[in-house]
Amino acid sequence: MPNPVIAVVSFPGNNCEFESLRAIARSGMEPLYFRWNDDREKLANVDGYFLVGGFSYEDRGRSGMVAGRDALMDHIAGEAGKGKVVIGNCNGAQILVESGLIPLDHGLRMSLARNVIHTFEGYEAPGFLSQWVWITPSCKMDRCATSDWSGAMHLPIAHGEGRFTTMDKDVIAELKKNNQLAFSYCDAAGRISEEVMVTPNGSIFAAAGICNPAGNVIALMPHPERTDNGKPYFDSLRKWVEKGREVLPDETNNRSDASGTLTLPVKQLQGTQIFIDTIIVNNEERTVEQTARKYAPSLRLKQWKYLSTTMEPGALLADLSTFNPNKERAYVRRGGRLSHWNSAAKREEALTSEEVKRLFSGVTILRRDVPDTGGQGLGGGGETGICYCCNGISTDALERRLLEVFGNPHASELHLLEIA
Repeated sequence: MPNPVIAVVSFPGNNCEFESLRAIARSGMEPLYFRWNDDREKLANVDGYFLVGGFSYEDRGRSGMVAGRDALMDHIAGEAGKGKVVIGNCNGAQILVESGLIPLDHGLRMSLARNVIHTFEGYEAPGFLSQWVWITPSCKMDRCATSDWSGAMHLPIAHGEGRFTTMDKDVIAELKKNNQLAFSYCDAAGRISEEVMVTPNGSIFAAAGICNPAGNVIALMPHPERTDNGKPYFDSLRKWVEKGREVLPDETNNRSDASGTLTLPVKQLQGTQIFIDTIIVNNEERTVEQTARKYAPSLRLKQWKYLSTTMEPGALLADLSTFNPNKERAYVRRGGRLSHWNSAAKREEALTSEEVKRLFSGVTILRRDVPDTGGQGLGGGGETGICYCCNGISTDALERRLLEVFGNPHASELHLLEIA
């Protein structure tokens, strides 16, 4: 039979195409390079899909959020439902989770969240991790398309958001029941552990990779395509495709099942809040707005960086890592009043009620990551987050799919803010 053809899918910002093409060819398959906006007719005869690593859309909003809602993912979801293999490594894994294809074929049921580890002193964010790890299959060899190998595989990781997590206990039970925790972090001897020296990103159950119920969709955070050590992973993929496994159509495979409006809680503001805006064009703001317009076409978005603190705001705003007066402007709210921060004079200047309404018009939504490791350095009860001021919609139009653009509910909380 002819060699299996695997489409290597690239979104704007991805950067692992070459390694992925080479790894697929090294295992005797035919790679087909496919840009996200290429003609779909090129995919007519492919046997599977490989979503590569990198930073699709510069990780705007969060990793994989924008690409996961691209129209191409609707096509790939349909192909997965027919039994074709869909693999996502690193950013590809993030895209699969955000698309809903992982873990249960439909709906946003998990997050690949920021790396956060638990220490004796509490939660700590190690930031972007670029190091080598060991992984091993934690399922049967025939459970999924890439698990037909044994032992410990030494692979590089390179991610800032690689922590598999979910707020849904039913999903955790389902993953365990279905043996979908396909790959786990381990030591060189193959011993699985959640210890930080083994699982450096804080992923639940030391999960390095998860498959869907049928086993033909796999999300893996490490990079087997970047080393010869990863060849068994791709050899397994070829064997699976050549066996011609069939997947029965899943009547529940509907990526639009998360419709319906939600009522967000109103956050009571206490202490001092700082809202930071950009003077230059905010590309993340514009990209999130364009993605949100898929569900709210008339939406106009304004994005702010949010800090809540018991400290004097001047001390925080003097730190360039927090606030850069050359490209940002800051506003301080305390005692129920909002002021502009004059960075040259280092003082607060009161705003009129009309100015406040102009700045924070529309529906204001606050996203806070869980856990909020950034708030630990802002005094007792300190908080960090992102505010989205939404014009062109009302609170009655807060559809679940729209809110999932602003925050993944398995890694963050959303609240309404009343600034004025």
